[in-house]
Amino acid sequence: MTVKKVFVVGSGLMGSGISQVCAQAGIEVLLYDIDPEALKKAVKNMEWSLNKFFEKGKITEDCATIMKRIQTVTDFSKNGGADLLIEAVFENLELKREVFQQLDKAAAPEALIASNTSAISITELAAVTKRPEKVLGLHFFSPVPMMKAVEVIKGLATSDETAQAGRAFALQIGKAPIMVNRDVAGFVINRINFPSTMEAMRLVEQGVATVEDIDKGLKLASGRKMGIFETGDMVGLDVTYGAMMAMYHETGDPRWYPPLLLRKKVTAGHLGRKTGKGWYEYHKDGSRK
Repeated sequence: MTVKKVFVVGSGLMGSGISQVCAQAGIEVLLYDIDPEALKKAVKNMEWSLNKFFEKGKITEDCATIMKRIQTVTDFSKNGGADLLIEAVFENLELKREVFQQLDKAAAPEALIASNTSAISITELAAVTKRPEKVLGLHFFSPVPMMKAVEVIKGLATSDETAQAGRAFALQIGKAPIMVNRDVAGFVINRINFPSTMEAMRLVEQGVATVEDIDKGLKLASGRKMGIFETGDMVGLDVTYGAMMAMYHETGDPRWYPPLLLRKKVTAGHLGRKTGKGWYEYHKDGSRK
C-alpha cells in the first residue's frame, strides 16, 4: 500500500511533526485542528523547521514546495478521501475514543485509522469503530522530523494486512518501523524507558542529585543526545503524565503511577517548554535560562 494522502488530527508538536515528515516524503497532508490559531502556529513551526533542514542541506526541496502539500482544515468531513487518518491529540482515552468515532464516520470505508498514542490501548480505540481490523498504532517519537523510529502496533483485532501497511508507510516516509505484535501498556520503547524516567524523578525528589547533573550524567555516561529531563520538557510533562496514568489505569500496576514531583509540576502548570517552565526554565524564544 502506497499512501498518497494523510489526514492528521491535532496540530500540536506531534501532529505538526507527522504532517511535516509526510509532506517531505511527497504525501498530500490535511492537518485538522478545532482551533484555527493552533493551525497557524503549526504552520509557522513547520516552516521554521523546514527552512532549517534546507539550510543544513538535509532536504533538497525548499520550504515553499513542501508546504504546498499541506492544507489546514477545521472540519472532519474535509478529509479528502485520505488513505490513512492519524490521531495525534492529548493522551486521554475518552478524548481519543471520541476522535476515533468521528474519524470512523468521516473516513472512506477502505481507509486505515491510526493513533499516535504512546501508551493507550489500540484495542480500546479500535472497539469504538466499525473497522477494528483497519485500526493500528503509529507511535512517532519527538521531535518527529529528527527521530527515525516509529512503533507500529497491532491491536487485538488489527489485521496482518493493516500492520504491514503501517510498516510500509513508516518506510515510505523514511522512518524505521518497530513492530509491536501485542497491544501491551506502553508498547515497547516506553515500557523500557519509563522505569528509568520515573527513577530519575524520584532521585530528584529525594535530593540525591539535581535535574542538571542527572541529565549531564546520562549524556556523558550513556551516550544520550538529550537528558531525561530535557526530553521531558520538550515532550511536555502533561503528556508524560498522561501516558503514565494510561499505563497505570490499564494494568493496575503501581509501578506505573507517576512520581509525586511530576504530579505536582503538572498541577502547577509547569509543563515544559510550552509554558516556559518544567524541569528547566525557558525564555520566550524557547531557549533555556
